Amino acid sequence: MSDPPAEDDAPGADPNRTQVAILAAYAELIDELGTDDVPFRLIARRAGVGERTIFRNYATRIDLLVATAAWIEQTIFVREDSPSVFDMPLAIREAMETYDQKPELAHVVAETTMRGVRGAAPSPRREYLDEMLRREVPTLDDVDRRAIVAALSHIDSAATWVVLHREFGMNRRDIADAAAWAAEAVLDPIRERVG
Repeated sequence: MSDPPAEDDAPGADPNRTQVAILAAYAELIDELGTDDVPFRLIARRAGVGERTIFRNYATRIDLLVATAAWIEQTIFVREDSPSVFDMPLAIREAMETYDQKPELAHVVAETTMRGVRGAAPSPRREYLDEMLRREVPTLDDVDRRAIVAALSHIDSAATWVVLHREFGMNRRDIADAAAWAAEAVLDPIRERVG
């Protein structure tokens, strides 16, 4: 059976719009069905494109999964920038609560990163944290700054939420408390060094 004609298959169609429609449809279906093993025909139907359009944009399921995980992080789990690195515990607490509201999507983001899937961004906020530390605590040397960025990047991630939820059986409030406490413990030693 051939693909139905799709508007986005037409010459001159906006590839970004098509990709966003595919990624949004896949994310919705993961959220609804509770698995990332969604048939391509369902994704195509939800996105309003033909199955071949999906393969033209994402050659493999892994390519589609990585792109969807990045899209989820950038659109569903988006965060406001914190005015200070010392506000990160509060931001991390809010992030953990957001992951808890969309657990299937949090699992996709975390597992894509933890599996080391090619193309996955393990620490999307690394540069942002590094820049804040350079500005607010200029006396930190490179080794200390890198260690703090690594720790905060790890804490501020869907992977942390998954580990605390799945492996420790923690609930929403306990996860938020534990992650915020860990971020405070990382930042406390440098509070007196603010420049």
